[in-house]
Amino acid sequence: MNFKYWETETIQNLLILRINRPECLNALNSASLLELYGILMELEKNGSINGVIITGAGEKAFVSGGDIEEIAGLNPELARELTTKANELMRYIEYYPKPIVAAINGLAYGGGCELAMVCHLRIASSNARFALPEAKLGIVTGMGGIQRMVQFIGKGKTYELALTGEPIDAVEAERLGLVNIVVDPDELMSTSIDLLTRVTASSGISIRAIIKSINAYYYNHDGLEVEMKEFEKCFGEKDFKEGVAAFKEKRAPKF
Repeated sequence: MNFKYWETETIQNLLILRINRPECLNALNSASLLELYGILMELEKNGSINGVIITGAGEKAFVSGGDIEEIAGLNPELARELTTKANELMRYIEYYPKPIVAAINGLAYGGGCELAMVCHLRIASSNARFALPEAKLGIVTGMGGIQRMVQFIGKGKTYELALTGEPIDAVEAERLGLVNIVVDPDELMSTSIDLLTRVTASSGISIRAIIKSINAYYYNHDGLEVEMKEFEKCFGEKDFKEGVAAFKEKRAPKF
């Protein structure tokens, strides 16, 4: 697959998506977001790919934020159009039926931090830095960054990071619960692949149900009711039968 902004690499049943905009430290513009949306929509139909890793090209940045050149040309009407489309993509990633790992290989500022937060799991290299610096530009996060940051690290710390715009390092991000694992830079991709491989060894039906149930907690749904319905539906699926048979036969399940 050839794309303008994203490089793809397939490893077994996993797809690595790597944003490649070195001239601006992998900053996101509307075209790169639209391209990512299209890739993920096609990938959802691809039965041979069970999980996704999103990362950045090079060693300096995962995603350094939004494209300043594009942002500088916005007016309120264009800003509304951009944020509407961008948030549609963020919610799509958050509810994506296949697990997505953010492999954060450097700066995750602004839109980069927002993109990382909508992925299901986050692994950071020790040189990663996280920030919501929008206040220094006279704006605020446009892809739900403050809403999700509060979910991850709480109200008080979100106030501090958003109001100062100052970055935190990977160790602090892990301590706060913003990332799951911190590793040396040369171990980032292997650790991400290992984690995602272990995740995708589980039932795809269960994975989808878990993602849906967790998100229900945060979006004014009756989370318990959603989880109960997902539980009920699992009993009509072949994965349940295989999982029980494997348990009884003391072998690994073949989903």
